Amino acid sequence: MPEPPSPLRRGRLLRIGTAAAVLLAVVGYVTLQYVYGGKREPRCTVVSGRGDGASYTFTAEQAENAATVAAAGTSRGMPERAVTIALATALQESGLRNITHGDRDSLGLFQQRPSQGWGDERQIMDPAYSAGRFYEHLADVPGYSRLPLTVAAQRVQRSGYPQAYAKHEPDAALLAAALTGRAPATFGCEGRAGTDPGGPAKVRAALVRDFGREVRPGGAPGRAVTVRVPARPADDRASQRGWELAHWAVAHSSALHIERVSYGGREWRAGDSGKWRKVPAAGAAGAGRAADEVRIVTGQ
Repeated sequence: MPEPPSPLRRGRLLRIGTAAAVLLAVVGYVTLQYVYGGKREPRCTVVSGRGDGASYTFTAEQAENAATVAAAGTSRGMPERAVTIALATALQESGLRNITHGDRDSLGLFQQRPSQGWGDERQIMDPAYSAGRFYEHLADVPGYSRLPLTVAAQRVQRSGYPQAYAKHEPDAALLAAALTGRAPATFGCEGRAGTDPGGPAKVRAALVRDFGREVRPGGAPGRAVTVRVPARPADDRASQRGWELAHWAVAHSSALHIERVSYGGREWRAGDSGKWRKVPAAGAAGAGRAADEVRIVTGQ
């Protein structure tokens, strides 16, 4: 029968085991840095347009889904309050991630269930479709815009934890103000070089998918896509529509490999801290007309 190890030997073995675990962890980290080029997932930030310091930071994936949810609402003529309710609901149900699992057969951003008539699995996993279905049900709630957010969301979702929606209302309100265009230049993403090529054709297709064919994105020389906004500078709604489209493009910058977005005398560039910067008058022609055109430039 082998002799049991002495306390000294046990201590030595413990130290060796700990060192091996640390070494494996370091190797794993280095491997991930090598495989992914040392790049973390890009972040996006929305800030308050009221200058009160409120902000919300989240991932590019969440930003893309939030922009699609907002576009699904405004393209149906839903007010900003409806967009806030939808975003708060998706934040609670899925964290604004298009997940393939949930309670029983729940799926997607809003955890909708095929067995309850929300659509089939393929449809529910389409963020534009699932957001549209949410708005359809919300529109049937009498006076939803005047109800507390938790009540309005619960009338649609029938959740077992209706009060949970409340904690997401501040962040959802910031997102809705930016993604409906009411708060200009308040939504930014870091962007990410080296994503799968997007190209102007993919940008145009995504715009039509989220906003409908009335957007009519046009072509431009090289890698640019232009979206005409009604040329009525005195009309706040025209300016709001322009910022809605501009923020949408920034939110989709990683997925569609968008490098620059210009509108309203400002420009966003991927990798430039995610902030909008004023365009010098001399560069306005290259960046797109300030009043009536959103210009989107892709990496491919």
